[in-house]
Amino acid sequence: MPPFRIYDGWVQRSWIGVDIGGTSIKAGRVDGGGKVVARVEVAAPDSLPSFRETILGLLQELGDAAGAGFGCRGIIDTSTSRVVISPGALRYLDGHYLSEFVPAGLAVSADNDARAALAGEVVWGAAQGKPNALMLTIGTGVGGGVVVDGRLLRGATGAGGHLGHINVDPHGPLCVCGARGCLETYVSARALEGKALAALHCGVPSALSDGAVTCESIFARAAEGDALSTSLLGDFFPRLGAAIAGLLFAFDSEIVILGGQISKAGPALYKPIQAEVDARIGPFLKRSVPVVAPACGDGSGIVGAAALAALYNQEC
Repeated sequence: MPPFRIYDGWVQRSWIGVDIGGTSIKAGRVDGGGKVVARVEVAAPDSLPSFRETILGLLQELGDAAGAGFGCRGIIDTSTSRVVISPGALRYLDGHYLSEFVPAGLAVSADNDARAALAGEVVWGAAQGKPNALMLTIGTGVGGGVVVDGRLLRGATGAGGHLGHINVDPHGPLCVCGARGCLETYVSARALEGKALAALHCGVPSALSDGAVTCESIFARAAEGDALSTSLLGDFFPRLGAAIAGLLFAFDSEIVILGGQISKAGPALYKPIQAEVDARIGPFLKRSVPVVAPACGDGSGIVGAAALAALYNQEC
């Protein structure tokens, strides 16, 4: 795969982006400036025939485009669009080619959803003009993507960039991947919220008991001085900061983009993480690497999926 290039002709084109999630499928038309100009969302189908019908319907509704990009959970063979493995409710896609669900003649590109998010940042967002970039998407799990010397890292089997499964504690909690102590067992939204709920269940007093326990509420209550929320983040920040620092020593990235559900915390997230990362890499790298929010502004995965089509469509 050649290094990324930005083509002048993109401003006259539009692409379809399809974000395939476990609970919903979001699709949209994205113009040459990275703006979603049409959008539709439906519940995720529960069977292969229903999936086929749904995708065809979405594409017909969105109309003609220069190409279509798919972002999908799991491991995707980008050379063929074959879903090697997609966990959870989408297991019926395993072994199938995403290109088989689109009308004949439409160019298709596909990749893991987190790498698709990074592709969006490369084309239209915070990683523009930066040939070395790192992204973590923190939500129910932790996804990731890495651009090295202008190339999106995929590895020998397409599993490259699954940063949520780097090990931070060999004796830690059991992860969905089957290992113990993966990063996502500590810093995902599910992990953070789970710890809060466990503490409340044990009777720990907290302002969190007054409403729904979410990442946003934990950050908000910590800012108000809630002891439990402050304690949870006191563990969260060093673990995530240390993991990012380790990745920077491996990839020497110019920028780190933190996206996903956790990004809703805003400055309450980015300022402490920046301090944690700087303290760990500064003595050796002698520079600060900015830790920033995604700049695409979409948040749905549509822009990232469309960026895959823009980057890999042979007609560009």
